[in-house]
Amino acid sequence: MCDTKQTIVVLGSNAFSGQDFVDLLLDETDCHVIGISRRDELPAFRLKYKQRSDLSRFEYHRFNFNTDMDALLALLDARKPTHIVNFAAQSEVAPSWEHPEHWYQTNCVALARLVNHLRQCDYLERYLHVSSPEVYGTCVGTVREDAPMNPSTPYAASKAAADALLETYRKQFGFPVLTVRATNVYGARQQLFKIMPRSVIYVKLGRTIELHGGGHAVKSYIHVRDVSRGELAILQRGCVGECYHLSPDRGIAVCDVVRTICEQMNVPFEQATRTVDERPGQDAAYVIDSSKARDQLQWRPAVELGPGIDELVEWVNGYWDQIRELSLTYDHLA
Repeated sequence: MCDTKQTIVVLGSNAFSGQDFVDLLLDETDCHVIGISRRDELPAFRLKYKQRSDLSRFEYHRFNFNTDMDALLALLDARKPTHIVNFAAQSEVAPSWEHPEHWYQTNCVALARLVNHLRQCDYLERYLHVSSPEVYGTCVGTVREDAPMNPSTPYAASKAAADALLETYRKQFGFPVLTVRATNVYGARQQLFKIMPRSVIYVKLGRTIELHGGGHAVKSYIHVRDVSRGELAILQRGCVGECYHLSPDRGIAVCDVVRTICEQMNVPFEQATRTVDERPGQDAAYVIDSSKARDQLQWRPAVELGPGIDELVEWVNGYWDQIRELSLTYDHLA
């Protein structure tokens, strides 16, 4: 994809998926990698790439899409990256009902300025946009990349608007966008308020895990490294202008995932959980078809759910002293 003279920028490199993608880039390419996020760089136990002995090909910059766009664009123009991967977004569902304007500001307005600037530059070869299957709403039957968008939440609507915006720039100016929509990503280093790490932590603390709607919503959990491998394959070999799905072979109900965690931690599921009301706008299922990536890019998920959960439990146990001091609630930053 690139050599040591080329630079790839990862927007949102502090994000769970972004940090794993940075680590994969440093493993499998010779590029210089620039990570950009809106917060200070996270501590090493939250960033896989920080475990590496050599970070000479990586640098980090703190820029906020909404307040530091001038500085961000100046950096891009100075470094002239051939590839940009954008994980940066407001991405939580429930809080998007409280401050929808924040989701649209980051996911649409700031993005519009970024893309409008980039389409006038001569250095960018490929731009990978990280979208979400939530743009489809509840998935019924086989959902492929050409399915109509039918978002159910302000977050999903803002992502759908972003996807539509990028498509207009592709059609009008030939903007080199590729789009990826991956299902429910999990793994070690995930945000602690997410259901998997939170369940592990609650079991260790003896707290009750609340299952919205009984946990019957079907998700398609996929390990973060499988997603990173798919994203790199799309960036390297995908067709510009195309969207690609990344998903496991089958979906699984949230309650069954939590049951697996409880079993692996030797705690009875019934003792560790209780049912609470469903969240507003919760889609019943995310089961999408990823045959396009499998057939065209020879991508396949490799990490089974059981070993993936084992890795997560090991991470929580290994860094328990640090993790137990952290908040388990979503921390909103406009």
